[in-house]
Amino acid sequence: MQKKNFGRVRTVAAFAATALIASVMVSVPSASAAPKVTVGIAYDLGGRAQPGFNQLAYIGAKAYSDKNMGKITIKELQAQLSDTDDIRAERLRLLIKAGSNPVVAVGFLYAGALAKVAKEYPKVKFGIVDDGSVVAPNVEWILFKEEEGSFLVGAIAALKSKTGNIGFIGGVKIPLIQKFEAGYIAGAKQVNPKIKIQSTYISLPPDFSGFNDPAKGFEAASGMFQNGADVVYSAAGGTGGGAHKAAYEQGKMSIGVDADEAKYESNAAYKSVIITSMLKRVDTGVASFISDVMSKKFKAGSHIFGVSNNGVGYTTTGGKINSIVGKVNALAKKISSGAIKVPSVPKE
Repeated sequence: MQKKNFGRVRTVAAFAATALIASVMVSVPSASAAPKVTVGIAYDLGGRAQPGFNQLAYIGAKAYSDKNMGKITIKELQAQLSDTDDIRAERLRLLIKAGSNPVVAVGFLYAGALAKVAKEYPKVKFGIVDDGSVVAPNVEWILFKEEEGSFLVGAIAALKSKTGNIGFIGGVKIPLIQKFEAGYIAGAKQVNPKIKIQSTYISLPPDFSGFNDPAKGFEAASGMFQNGADVVYSAAGGTGGGAHKAAYEQGKMSIGVDADEAKYESNAAYKSVIITSMLKRVDTGVASFISDVMSKKFKAGSHIFGVSNNGVGYTTTGGKINSIVGKVNALAKKISSGAIKVPSVPKE
């Protein structure tokens, strides 16, 4: 009897141990149950709804999420016309308080705010687009060689022009936008040293309305067309829509910026005159920043995207430049190899 009882005890003990192991195994969280990382995005004026610069930042974050099976969630906050540095700083803080880390600040206007907030939250990783002034161990600069992409569309403008006269419209006269102008002029002159280039800016700092004033864009482009230009490149955000309208009404050609403007719903009526757009791959830069953070390869300071790493380029939507793509790509290869050095400051 004792042996039978002992055997029964061993059986019960074994069953209990098996049950305990099973319960422990069930209680271990699976990899899919791991908490998601929240990426915060503080937009510049216009927000995600407006195609271009801001929307590309979101597209970059979403692309990373899709590629990595939803390992991140995205928290977004919009900018306002009345923004000050204090308001922008509070927007960054709100994203952090909502659990965001890392945080993307879209645009150089966040520099002053980020300089404060980065010190307040040293454990949060920040990426700022288009600024290299905030020096901190937790801030990465997402920068672009806009002059290289603009060089390519400058060459396109010169190759497509029948009058030997083209135009450039900058939103606000600041060093960043002057990089677009410098590259555009250099690219056009690479193709046609005798080409005439008209250039103007819609506003001067601290007035940044030049980035969202289609009426003035229409007026500026119309003046250039009346003075002999047949192609105009606008590096001016929403202002460029006015330039496209002017080109359409006057039977001329227009060049977009940042994203493929021929695909914008707002430009549907004008897509026939948008021959190309200078691509500024903010999506690539933002996705790279998030990847750096997630893979623990984050490194503070400058991360630059140009022709050689697919950070800037041009579009071919509509087939309006198919006949010259070979020539433009040859120039792109020379930029990548260093055979062509593109200036970032316009010659006076």
